[in-house]
Amino acid sequence: MSTSRIFSQYSKLPPIRKPHNNNDTKRLSLECSEGQVTALFDLYKNDEDCIDEEGIVKFCNDLGVKPDDFIVLVLAWKFNAELMGRFTRTEFVSGCKAIQAHSIKWIQSKFPLLLAEVQNRQTFKEFYRWSYKFCLTVEPGQRTLSTEVAIQMWTIVFSQREPPILPRWFRFLERHESIRGIPKDTWDMFLPFTEQVRLDLTNYDESEAWPSLLDDFVEYESDLHNQNVQMQE
Repeated sequence: MSTSRIFSQYSKLPPIRKPHNNNDTKRLSLECSEGQVTALFDLYKNDEDCIDEEGIVKFCNDLGVKPDDFIVLVLAWKFNAELMGRFTRTEFVSGCKAIQAHSIKWIQSKFPLLLAEVQNRQTFKEFYRWSYKFCLTVEPGQRTLSTEVAIQMWTIVFSQREPPILPRWFRFLERHESIRGIPKDTWDMFLPFTEQVRLDLTNYDESEAWPSLLDDFVEYESDLHNQNVQMQE
């Protein structure tokens, strides 16, 4: 409801009183910001009352970012989005309220805080695991990510801090066309793999029940290393 409609009911306004406590101020602020966020949502929504891919492209252009930028994925996570390439009204409004932003400039101002938030190890783990389920919506009906989509998503997820092993992992996946999908357990365990296993893979222990695909990767890397050693002799 606009301010003019509220004020038009009164011929003379009473003096403005100072709120009794901070809760009053916060409540009024939230009521105001929800209306602003709803108006922002309406700028990008389609006829089905959601922001589709076209609306997201426009939204990203106004934010000064690309749809495949890391910060956009973080926003989708904060909005608790269920489908890639779409924001429902509930997701968008509740997400903007969660980050306390009601305009393009306010959302932009939150970027440093959002990026800092996912630098926390536990928070990044939650964000990382969420991204797998989020990506499954790219291929409806699939229970595992295709290798191609998984590589694209790993590239974005690790764009702020790339594990040194990542290029070798991608090379392994791309050279083995028989690997057509990445199961969730492999996705989930790849993160601790990058954190716990040394770059030379010498401390990798198969008895720790790593996913079989990681076993295959370590074996492949070991074979490559042995071949290189033989060639140098």
